[in-house]
Amino acid sequence: MLIRISQFLDMQEQAIRSYAEQKGLELVMYVEKVSSRKNERTELVHAMKAATKGDLFVVYKLDRLARSTKELYELTEQLKGREVDFVSVNDAFDTSTPTGKAMFGMLAVFAEFERDIIQQRTKAGLEAARKRGRVGGRPAIDDRVKKRVRTLFKSGESANDIAKEYGIGRATVYKIINEVKE
Repeated sequence: MLIRISQFLDMQEQAIRSYAEQKGLELVMYVEKVSSRKNERTELVHAMKAATKGDLFVVYKLDRLARSTKELYELTEQLKGREVDFVSVNDAFDTSTPTGKAMFGMLAVFAEFERDIIQQRTKAGLEAARKRGRVGGRPAIDDRVKKRVRTLFKSGESANDIAKEYGIGRATVYKIINEVKE
């Protein structure tokens, strides 16, 4: 069984079909037509669920599967847990080979490194902002604005419209409304 997720379909589909033919594999193709940057990728979910022990999960390129090294590592770790090998045709990445397994190990190291670097940058940025007198979080909402929000809501205005008018989130509108009830 061969599984694949992609965006620019013709070239990618042909490359994966060729790979399947060369390896003599049965081809089951899942075609994701949304970017890997989108959170809801239903075809990826279906492909992940369909992958079972002994299958190959094949993509055209690593960046077609995941938005970050961390996400790629998490997805390939799920596949590994199900004893499903992972192949990226364009990147020559194949976990069914010793070299591919070694590359996967290096990928895990880089994923951890990436997480650590992001944490360090975030901490440094917050510390620098504090030194400049900036405090994290959003600015507090003025009591007059809160009163207007409540009045508009009571008069039948929708939470969405109120949120747009005041540049706040809909959940914030409800939070303001519920403050009075508490």
